[in-house]
Amino acid sequence: MTIVDWIILCCYAVSTIVLGWYFGRKQASTNEYFVGSGRMNPLLIGVSLFATLLSTISYLAIPGEVLGKGPIYLTYYLAYPFVFFVAGFLILPVYMRQRVTSAYELLEDQLGISVRLLGVFMFLALRLVWMSLLVFLTAKAIAIMIGAGEEAVPWIVLVTGIFAVTYTSLGGLRAVVITDLMQTILLYGGALLVIGTVTWKMGGFAWFPTEWQADIWDRQPVFSLDPATRITVVGSLLSMFLWTTCTLAGDQVSVQRFMATKDAAAARRAIAMQLGVGTVVGVTLGIVGFALLGFFQAQPELLPGTESLKEQADEMFPHFIAFHLPPVITGLVVSGLFAAAMSSIDSGVNSITAVTMTDLLDRFGRKPKTEREHVLYARLLAAGIGVTVVLLSMTMKYIPGNFMAVTNKTVNLLTVPIALLFFFALFVPFASTTGVWIATIAGAIAAALVAFSGVIFGVDPETGLDPVSFQWISPVALVVGVTVGLVASKLFPNRRTS
Repeated sequence: MTIVDWIILCCYAVSTIVLGWYFGRKQASTNEYFVGSGRMNPLLIGVSLFATLLSTISYLAIPGEVLGKGPIYLTYYLAYPFVFFVAGFLILPVYMRQRVTSAYELLEDQLGISVRLLGVFMFLALRLVWMSLLVFLTAKAIAIMIGAGEEAVPWIVLVTGIFAVTYTSLGGLRAVVITDLMQTILLYGGALLVIGTVTWKMGGFAWFPTEWQADIWDRQPVFSLDPATRITVVGSLLSMFLWTTCTLAGDQVSVQRFMATKDAAAARRAIAMQLGVGTVVGVTLGIVGFALLGFFQAQPELLPGTESLKEQADEMFPHFIAFHLPPVITGLVVSGLFAAAMSSIDSGVNSITAVTMTDLLDRFGRKPKTEREHVLYARLLAAGIGVTVVLLSMTMKYIPGNFMAVTNKTVNLLTVPIALLFFFALFVPFASTTGVWIATIAGAIAAALVAFSGVIFGVDPETGLDPVSFQWISPVALVVGVTVGLVASKLFPNRRTS
């Protein structure tokens, strides 16, 4: 990176702090701090949902997945119309009838305080690991881009955390949503600049593959009875449908944004925007993978190490940015990746703060006497959560797999079990507290057994594949959780424990 690139990156980082200060000047209540007083623009909310849920995952994982494994994973966008119907017309009308700050308030009325707290602690665990992982993966990529070694990763994580937590704690949800828009523009613009640069260097679109790259890509059938098959079309569709729907239904990051809109119709427009932007950006990032594959196949002498292109697939995107983009463009693309990390931190920190304040401090009589003190507590808590994320990110290097596999093995573990709490509380009249507890534990255990099947049962010595692919984490957790929950609720029909 040249001096100009560093100036661009610094200007972006400082602008986020300025925005946080600007939106935080007149905040006098936690309602404004956490949900923007419930009157925010649904299109901005939709973009923020995209940046929050898919930013770093998309930016890092999809190009490497398409380059090194094949393009079948991109078929999961075909699941989005079904996600929109289920989330927009079946889930949202139920949720929007009750205006809450924390999603987990909805659980207590139906299943008691113990289930509410179960949802809270599962969400905290999920989002803390999620943020830590995404920040760690981003820091690794940025280290490659600036020519630094592994020893620089903790420092990059620290700088990213400082900026993201500062503007988040100052400006609340409004600052998060506006900076998420900036981050999405940078993220998408960076992908387009990489495609344009490859096209210019190769004198046209010769990089686009016209046949299956059998020497690099895995076998990726439409469907397979072998659960070890890493990716199938059916598995991808089912996995993405369940992950997205369950995230929209049970994750505070999503529900908090719905509550920031005026009504169910506005929240539905936000979902439509999120899915639309996600499809456009995701497909574009898949094309980035094609472009990088063609570029390095044509010029293998430019590969950074002695390993094959397939073995280095995850590193090709940041390597290309560092060594093959012209000045200024490098600064913009690195800013996009830095932005992706910050969007992961800001949204997670704001949502975790909202849950901690509402479900723990306020619920158990620890609410400050004045709204000004309430907002101050929220800001201090946001800063503390950011520090926790930075420390946790140092442990993420021990999870095996490429970017896509590692991401799925962590963020999918509790997504379905959390959503099951809302399914039983809001849609199953005979659900019991005991039955839901049993279902949640069973679903989480099933998800963990699939996610870490290779660690528990051993990987295939020839292929190196897990006994059960990560794409089956959500389906298995759903089937086990629903089945166990329905049976257990009939066997233990006590309505609530409090």
